[in-house]
Amino acid sequence: MRLFFAIIIAMNSAFVLTDGAEFSFISKKSHKFPDTDEGKLLEHDFHFTNTGDEPLIISKYKVACSCTKITYPEDPILPGQKGTIHLSFDTDGKFGFQHRKIYITTNASKRPTVISFKVTVIRHYE
Repeated sequence: MRLFFAIIIAMNSAFVLTDGAEFSFISKKSHKFPDTDEGKLLEHDFHFTNTGDEPLIISKYKVACSCTKITYPEDPILPGQKGTIHLSFDTDGKFGFQHRKIYITTNASKRPTVISFKVTVIRHYE
């Protein structure tokens, strides 16, 4: 009898449907730029889909440095719709290995979604 209830509980857990918005990236959530000379502006697009059943709303983002910026859809992304987060990183004044994380706040999760990039910036001395 205990086995019967354990199987019922396990099956019930397997069929739970997701409610709400769902942030699903089409490509990776991280990007590796090739080695780059200092002073260049690097850009990359992260593509995603709302695979949930409610509109996805991106409300803000947080980065450690103002040299890193993103733009994102300001309107809600409807279920099934695709969107793009555009990243730009200004290498001016930067050198060496850079690993930056961007924390994106949405209604899809209580925790921020994290995207990141890596690059080695080469400083040229005059």
